Amino acid sequence: MGMIMKTADIAGRLRDSIRIETDAWKKRGIEPSLGVVLIKGDPASEYYARAKEKTAHKLGIRYRLTEFEPGITQSELLGHLGELNEDKNVHGIMLELPLPRHLDPSEASGLIRSDKDVDGITPGSKLACFLGTRGLYPATPQSCIRILKEFGFELKGRHVVLVGRGETVGRPLMPMLLREHATLTVCHSHTENLARHIAGADILITAAGRAGMITADMVHPDLVIVDAGINETDTGITGDVSPDALQRVKAMTPVPGGVGTLTTLILFENLLKAVGMQIGEGGLK
Repeated sequence: MGMIMKTADIAGRLRDSIRIETDAWKKRGIEPSLGVVLIKGDPASEYYARAKEKTAHKLGIRYRLTEFEPGITQSELLGHLGELNEDKNVHGIMLELPLPRHLDPSEASGLIRSDKDVDGITPGSKLACFLGTRGLYPATPQSCIRILKEFGFELKGRHVVLVGRGETVGRPLMPMLLREHATLTVCHSHTENLARHIAGADILITAAGRAGMITADMVHPDLVIVDAGINETDTGITGDVSPDALQRVKAMTPVPGGVGTLTTLILFENLLKAVGMQIGEGGLK
């Protein structure tokens, strides 16, 4: 049986670090503040918005949640985002997705200032992530890489197979992994013989959003798996990898209790980086 890479201890250390830095900003008269925009109607979005609110309170961070009815117009949404952009007391902005069908998420996310984009979804943030320049990178990809490093799994020179090329996880992970000097293979829904690619991998990262996509017969004893998939099933939340694969690999993150545990905290870590960017201090790694 492989090692279960639970992230509770890592999350605890990160939580303490965020509290310390938040207190330091407050002593200087700056209260880190996150502005969250939620369009009512999507239960998952509403749940995650409330969960982040609880985390913010525990960290001592100001959390400003603005809720709109599903019938809000595009111009009204853009107007509110513009107000948050100009509000010097709001250091980070998060637009809860998905939006109702009549709203354009690309236009809305594109309006958010890059130095307030804690989710890493704006064109400016995506460019910074691709180039490796100063900016706010998406939280889930950061979580995947941090877990591997924390558990002592080297990326340099290792063959990493990434399953999934979505905008929020897969695509930003590609340049981030290459900057870690990994040898990268990207697989997706059109990849033929996925098992053959996994057979040659040292590390497998999944972000496809398909429960049980990776089965136990596709893995091997030297494989390390980071499962970033989140899938709602009749039996609860599961990842992209069948749980019984743990019996046949070196190490694997659980779902829940793995990548997602760190992701929310990294959003708040991004918020503190955003504070530094906005007052001209604190370079980003």
